[in-house]
Amino acid sequence: MTATTSPSVRAYSAAYPWIVIGLLWLCALLNSADRSILVAVMPQIRDEFHLTPTGLALVTSVFFWVYAGAAFLTSLLGDRVPRSQVILGGIIFWSLATGLVSFSTGFAMLIGVRALVSVGEATYYPSATALISDWHPNRTRGRALSIHQTGVFAGAGLGSLAAGMIADRMGWRAPFLIFAAAGFVVALLLWRFLRDSPSRQAQQAHVTEVKPLRTVLAIRPALVLCGVFFLANAASNGVTVWAPTFVHDLLGINLAQSALWGSATINIAGFVFVPLGGILADTLAARSRIGRFYTLAIGLALAAVLLLPLLVANSAMMVGLVLLASSAGKGLFDGCIYAAMHDVVPPQARATAVGLMTMTGFVGAGLAPLFVARMGEVLGMAAAMTSASGLYLLAVILLLATRGLTRRSIVNAELAAAA
Repeated sequence: MTATTSPSVRAYSAAYPWIVIGLLWLCALLNSADRSILVAVMPQIRDEFHLTPTGLALVTSVFFWVYAGAAFLTSLLGDRVPRSQVILGGIIFWSLATGLVSFSTGFAMLIGVRALVSVGEATYYPSATALISDWHPNRTRGRALSIHQTGVFAGAGLGSLAAGMIADRMGWRAPFLIFAAAGFVVALLLWRFLRDSPSRQAQQAHVTEVKPLRTVLAIRPALVLCGVFFLANAASNGVTVWAPTFVHDLLGINLAQSALWGSATINIAGFVFVPLGGILADTLAARSRIGRFYTLAIGLALAAVLLLPLLVANSAMMVGLVLLASSAGKGLFDGCIYAAMHDVVPPQARATAVGLMTMTGFVGAGLAPLFVARMGEVLGMAAAMTSASGLYLLAVILLLATRGLTRRSIVNAELAAAA
């Protein structure tokens, strides 16, 4: 029996849109946790394979660059075939690849298997966010997407912390095997219960009439959001990737402690403030069509200003507090970025829109660790990480400069959805 015909989910049809959020929350948690293992165990990998900071950053950067291309290609699939099937196939693939990372015997193999992980993980977000918007109308869409987004921060925070604790006791290879096994358990739940919405099934009958990529490229605010996502992801990932290693090297603490202060703090802030971002965005959107875009600008402005004290932080607690504060602003942004994109793009092109945005964002995410590594060798890691504030502020300027254009695109998307 396939997930799309499960009698169990039919019995809960009234509550099913929120059951979808629960199922995909688990999937988002694992998607982020599997990606975060490497960040927590970077010092052990660096020592075993004798890597320079630039070489170590390259492992992460290649992951994001492959992810960028794969996300765009699989997003096209998400607008052509049942989205639930794309998600299920993706989690099976990336869980298997995550387990294979533990068998890496050198630098080249490590990069290769991490690239496989990124291909699998890239299938998830374009189809998952589009599936959520299929099930949730505009009045609950922001909250639904932001609740789902908390899974990313829970996975990154708990994943890096757990990986650090496991690696301290069993070595860096063990977390990859353990997290891969968890992925297959979640895949079984998705196979049993996840299905596409009735409206999406109706769209499938006309799928050949739609040109999703052409539709997205004709919407200028959608392209602006891609640029904003590039800047925001580059800024946040430049900090996130290097923060645990920065604390580890600065204070000489173990991997679990460095993951706590340098990673868990970032993700605790995201977990708390992402749903607040969704609530704020829905509230402002009820008053103004571009309310979600104002929320994006507010969040990034706060992230920029609150990152600056990292320059003078000299203890684990100080670093943790700065990361917590700055990430709170980024959390407001993350809580409504997908809902904002769905505001300006019609339903039948949403997976493609998120895929294009993800591609540009992860290109930035891949460049940032290399940039920070090189700047850190010259200026010091604190100054290199703090430079991300400038990228946040540039994104704010883009959002505010295109307000009128965005408002018109939202009206057009509402008309298309009604039709």
